[in-house]
Amino acid sequence: MSISDRLRDAETRMKKSIEAAQHDFATLRTGRANPALLDSLKVEYYGQTLPVNQVGGVTTPDARMLVIQPWDKGAMAAIEKAIMKSDLGLTPTNDGNVIRLAIPPLTEERRKDFVKQLHQKAEAARVSIRNIRRDANEHLKRDDDLTDDDVKRGEKDVQKLADKYIAELDALQKTKEAELLEV
Repeated sequence: MSISDRLRDAETRMKKSIEAAQHDFATLRTGRANPALLDSLKVEYYGQTLPVNQVGGVTTPDARMLVIQPWDKGAMAAIEKAIMKSDLGLTPTNDGNVIRLAIPPLTEERRKDFVKQLHQKAEAARVSIRNIRRDANEHLKRDDDLTDDDVKRGEKDVQKLADKYIAELDALQKTKEAELLEV
């Protein structure tokens, strides 16, 4: 595999790490309702564990409310139970047709907890990008067709890619942190 192929492969993998981090960041609760908050919520339904979006539709009628419309009315109790067991800190209200989740304003302490979680998720994404960089560099070193100068040049290019994606990740983190701390 040539240097340019290695770089393309590393860049593709780094982009996927950034996309995964964006998805992880979206699951952190801000003061606003976002259906992504429920992505990690699993519902025990007829002996199977399913994501909440597979047992009902999730909508946001306004900035502080999530509404879950179950496909089957029999799933309402299971969805409520899953919400109560989760660490979301939300209390479901059931009117017989839909489940409403009012998103309360975050306390200062809760905001700081979410910022800590954000930092952990961002660091995990940075580690992922560094691992991709290390993997690409090892492949370059193992390639017998490349001269030492080619390997050095390739390693510099891989480092530039890693720096670019870590900077992008830092920008995403800073944006999300500002969103979390916004009152």
